[in-house]
Amino acid sequence: MSFGVVEGEPSAGLTGLTVAEIDGHPFGELRFTGQRWAVADVRLLSPMLPSKVVCVGRNYADHAAELGNDVPKEPLLFLKPSTSIIGPNDAIRIPPQSQQVEHEAELAVVIGVTGARRVDRAGAAAAIFGYTAANDVTARDLQRKDVQFTRGKSFDSFCPIGPWIVTGLDVSDVEVRCEVNDEVRQLGRTKDMVFDVPTLVSYVSHVMTLLPGDVILTGTPAGVSKLNPGDEVTVTIEGVGALSNRVLTLE
Repeated sequence: MSFGVVEGEPSAGLTGLTVAEIDGHPFGELRFTGQRWAVADVRLLSPMLPSKVVCVGRNYADHAAELGNDVPKEPLLFLKPSTSIIGPNDAIRIPPQSQQVEHEAELAVVIGVTGARRVDRAGAAAAIFGYTAANDVTARDLQRKDVQFTRGKSFDSFCPIGPWIVTGLDVSDVEVRCEVNDEVRQLGRTKDMVFDVPTLVSYVSHVMTLLPGDVILTGTPAGVSKLNPGDEVTVTIEGVGALSNRVLTLE
């Protein structure tokens, strides 16, 4: 397993893209090994293995409404474990404990080399390395039963991330889309988030220290729905690209 830099226009798809291998991790000054491959010929993993995934609930008013919840007065935080992370084309596996596993398409923020501890909104940009796509897969029936989020959000494979990290992207108004078997289920824009990215980074950093590579999931728009074995679910973030995963039952 190694890190690399995608060369070409990632948001346009895999055609014509190459990946240049780097020596070590992507933080700080990059040193290239000289090895290059066509992206179509390599297996893309999750672009980051963070110490933690910090999630924000009910950050789109329409999603809060569809679940019968009020919009929170401050960001509603919960965590997903690093063991829930999978990469592009890996399988989301439905556990036998749940009868209602749902997709949640989200913009993901990746924290940079400086980390973040008690930063203000103005300092949030300096703490961000880049952005990627994520699917906050949720066992909705277990979430409702438990009256808190941990079990319903934390099964292995419940946090697809990828396909890569894009740096320097203006995410103040980008499209967030989810398709299941090519049918659009979710379609929103980040401008409709209750709390924007700088607010979220600042808020989280006043609760816990964010380390390089940590990920913040920024919430999901309306349209969440059940996933079934055999489904293909794709999260697309404008300017980033598409994250696709098949759905299987847990063996």
